[in-house]
Amino acid sequence: MIKKPILHLFNLSLFICCSITVNVLHAQQIFSNNKYPITDFRQPLDIAPPALAGSFGELRGNHFHSGVDFRTNQREGYPVYAVADGYISRLRVQNSGFGQALYINHPNGFTTVYGHLQRFAPKIAAIVKNLEYEKKSFEIDEFPDATLIPVHKGEVIAWSGNRGSSGGPHLHFEIRDTKTEETINPQFFGIIIPDNIPPIIHGLYVYRLNGKTFNEFTPKQAIGITGANGNYKTVAPLSLTGEVGFGLVTTDRHNGASGTNGVYSIQLEMDGKMIYTSALERFAFENSKAINSHIDYPTYLNTKRSIQKSFVDPGNPLKIYSGLVNSGKINFNDGAAHQLRYIITDAKGNASILPFTVNAGSAPIMAPIIPSGIIYPYGKMNEFNTEDIKVVFPKGTLYNDLNFVYKKLPKPAGNAWSAVHQIHNRYTPLHIGFDLWIKADQLPENLRSKALILNSNGSTQGGSYDNGFVKATPRNFGSFYIAVDTIAPRISPINIIEGKSMSGLSRMNFRISDNLSGIKSFNGYLDGKWILMEFDAKTATLWHSFDERTTSGKHTFELVVADMKDNTRRYTVHFSK
Repeated sequence: MIKKPILHLFNLSLFICCSITVNVLHAQQIFSNNKYPITDFRQPLDIAPPALAGSFGELRGNHFHSGVDFRTNQREGYPVYAVADGYISRLRVQNSGFGQALYINHPNGFTTVYGHLQRFAPKIAAIVKNLEYEKKSFEIDEFPDATLIPVHKGEVIAWSGNRGSSGGPHLHFEIRDTKTEETINPQFFGIIIPDNIPPIIHGLYVYRLNGKTFNEFTPKQAIGITGANGNYKTVAPLSLTGEVGFGLVTTDRHNGASGTNGVYSIQLEMDGKMIYTSALERFAFENSKAINSHIDYPTYLNTKRSIQKSFVDPGNPLKIYSGLVNSGKINFNDGAAHQLRYIITDAKGNASILPFTVNAGSAPIMAPIIPSGIIYPYGKMNEFNTEDIKVVFPKGTLYNDLNFVYKKLPKPAGNAWSAVHQIHNRYTPLHIGFDLWIKADQLPENLRSKALILNSNGSTQGGSYDNGFVKATPRNFGSFYIAVDTIAPRISPINIIEGKSMSGLSRMNFRISDNLSGIKSFNGYLDGKWILMEFDAKTATLWHSFDERTTSGKHTFELVVADMKDNTRRYTVHFSK
């Protein structure tokens, strides 16, 4: 949790080995009163100079980036080192996500995480493989005893890779509080990223709130700005009346092979007084989806432009904010001129400044046009019912009061067993899912176990049949209807055919896919015995690496793939080795 910040000049000793010249006029920096060890950890890679493809807290789709992504020169296979003494506290293998990951608990109370690994060190790999065979599952999530896999600072624990939901070879690295599991900016621990480049400010926006809930109808105005190299200004003073909020588009780069990364802190002050601060020191994973409240979500959906709002929705659970005055909203109603200033910093204290003047005038107040609907308060459980649907919004679902709108639309052609139910619209973000029941329209008994709920894009929301309704828990608003999945997954062999000699080949490869509900399980059997099949969801590639279990001679291999509705496909082939 971020405690009350201290505003002062950047202290170089907090981040060791930095040589940064700080401009006294520009370099106000947010610090936490939390104390972190800055000499305990070494770098997880020996690539010099270190470069990031993603920074801590960077804005991603539906979440803040939970660590830093170290570049690996667009290739796999760099040694990954334990950054300090400790023990492997978690072994994780996933179809997507981190792919292959290791977690190390350290005596100083912190846990380090290493994701998208190509392969584990031999002693760890042997333990993982034994667990997979024991559980007959490629995916595992195990928590070994503290005495099972001790590691030492500088020990090679794995090699960097591109497994899981990775967009290219890199090492994902995190430092977490072992007790709370909150993830923390690694640069607080002396993890070095060379950087003397200030953040870039791309755009300034003003929102005419005037006492109304922020939503897709809130009037927004882009403000012209100019500048570079840490110094920015508006092209003209602003004239505003009534309650407004501001928003900013800003990114950061560091020295060398830098991607476009996120900033560390955003501060807004008016007439010398701080009214808004956000600082990405640490956050809890269960609150990461609140990024959709932190940004202008409707604009992001329409343009993919991430405007970070400088005012906070009442149901936003993030603890990254401090020093708020009226939640960051400002009333310009006194007819005076006010001096405002944005201060944007990266994790090394490089700062960019955007000062601007607001003349509080007498222009007409622009009030948003609000369609008629049902008002649901953000701070409680809400429920909506008709004879065809039931919708329950648990407490904690909404970031703002909701002006709820519902429509029933005609049943679509083809695979549909209900009308389409439009549950509000996609421009309102949700923190957790809501419960949705849709009444089935003459669904035959033999298809009830195959029923699920789709959205209007054809994406499955899961679901199960119960007493005439199909129930699911969508994560976002949208339009939904009932469909059924009766089609088994598809299996496509890549390098094996009936009777083929696989001598000289290290593995057999397949692609698997499903048309609707998604892959639930895959199991391979060699001469009737379960063998390990590995899967990469982003390429839909499934494979088995031959080992001592495949002896010389003829073999029978069977692959069984099932989807979420238990439709099953079997593939059998004979080969020699």
